[in-house]
Amino acid sequence: MTAAVLFDLDGTFADTAPDLGRAVNAMRAARGLTPVPLADTRRVTSLGARGLLGVGFGITPEHADYLAMRDEFLRIYENNLCRDTVLFPGMAALITRLEQRNITWGIVTNKAERFAKPLMQQLGYATRAACIIGGDTTGHMKPHPAPLLAAATTINIAPQSCIYVGDDERDIQAGRAAGMRTVAVRFGYLNGSSPDLWGADVIVSTPAEIENIL
Repeated sequence: MTAAVLFDLDGTFADTAPDLGRAVNAMRAARGLTPVPLADTRRVTSLGARGLLGVGFGITPEHADYLAMRDEFLRIYENNLCRDTVLFPGMAALITRLEQRNITWGIVTNKAERFAKPLMQQLGYATRAACIIGGDTTGHMKPHPAPLLAAATTINIAPQSCIYVGDDERDIQAGRAAGMRTVAVRFGYLNGSSPDLWGADVIVSTPAEIENIL
């Protein structure tokens, strides 16, 4: 029996791509460069600063300017967390249904707590989530299972009674390693990969389908 549903944040619970893309383009504008189309930044959103700076400036973490540019990117993003970020269509209704059915839900993301918690607050869901576990909460990031196990401990529900929902292969790897049932979503960012290849227990195309597998 499913007692809890845990969600990845970026690309699963909320569409954060517009605001992350805006941060990259603010940096480009400051350098006299034209904007990068959202379609180009969207596909690498799940990779965070590394992916977005790669698309925006063609640099990798090994580049001499990477750390300074990453810090600049994060400062801009932190000040513009929720200008255009919204829940994916159908997600709000799913959350309401979970609450009506007394099924616990929470967030487990690789996004640092300093971004994840204020973002959830601005979206209006921080107090409704039973937990918000960030990429820096445990000292490990997905695909390591530690964040998911920390979530299970926080909500006091056995991992075997939890479902983890994500839009990246790392999410499925983490969920399986934590002993949770896994759900891959086709509506997320996917990082250029196909959910059919990840080994998820279930693949869904809409949030509404998640309730059907509980």
